[in-house]
Amino acid sequence: MNLRFVEAFYWVVQLKSVSRAAEKLFITQSAMSSRIAALEDELGVLLLDRRDKQFRLTVAGMRFFSHSQRLLALQREIRGEMGAGARKVSLRIGVIESVLHSWLLEWVQHTRKADPDFELELSVETTPVLVDQVKRGALDLAFAALPSSGESLRSRELPAMEMAFVGHKDIHRKRRYTLAELAAYDMLTFQRGSQPHVALIDLFRELGVEPPRIHTISSISAMVQLVEGGFGVATLPLAAVQRLSDRLPLKPLTCDTPLPPLPVHASYREDPTSVVASGVVDAILDFIGAPRTPHKAARKAPSKKSMK
Repeated sequence: MNLRFVEAFYWVVQLKSVSRAAEKLFITQSAMSSRIAALEDELGVLLLDRRDKQFRLTVAGMRFFSHSQRLLALQREIRGEMGAGARKVSLRIGVIESVLHSWLLEWVQHTRKADPDFELELSVETTPVLVDQVKRGALDLAFAALPSSGESLRSRELPAMEMAFVGHKDIHRKRRYTLAELAAYDMLTFQRGSQPHVALIDLFRELGVEPPRIHTISSISAMVQLVEGGFGVATLPLAAVQRLSDRLPLKPLTCDTPLPPLPVHASYREDPTSVVASGVVDAILDFIGAPRTPHKAARKAPSKKSMK
């Protein structure tokens, strides 16, 4: 039995789509359909119900799916035990921009030096987009402000990012500000409904301070340009600000009321053929000096408040 065909069937079932499974395995949709058909011919049964456009497994397909998981896990175990040469690692990783501007670039450089064969396909998107892409199988691993939810999806929590009010160093010269003083400036934060946006509004309301004019912007680069131009005060991850302030006139502002931190979650789908995604999360936690966290089944639906 060709285990490539078994792997093809496994991902069709997991992603409930021939086209998504083909994208996951970097083959064409027709090649994916051929692998499933060849597997059905070998087993002498139909595994997929093709009578309409809805995805359905046959009874035989349901039974074989559990066998496919065991077969692929056994293959991985045998390769590990027998010392088979490690396959070239190629991973599709998605991150929010806050992660990109904090520790991602240094980790990529470190990893490429340690393992020149490591291949990375990077996507930078907002949390709602990343959550959806992991569920659809378009990404192998995502670092976002919310975990992805669904069957066979796993999530691990990373250290939350400290957030800071950020201004132009030539305009904001005070050592310390009150929230009421900052309310005199236009405020720049991430897109409407994101965790930083909602947290900022809640902060002003909880202290009875009239919220300033708040501009919602999905790009850190755009916010930085606006702060440079003296347009207002931004809420940004402190790690990103510290990196950028070496070459730009940015300054984290000390406020008597701190901003809530930005949560970060790593999400990936269980894969009986590989532990690469989980291993990458371990490597990143080690790189940023954080304790390794156990994975959790990500089955609860995310909050309606999308996060940046």
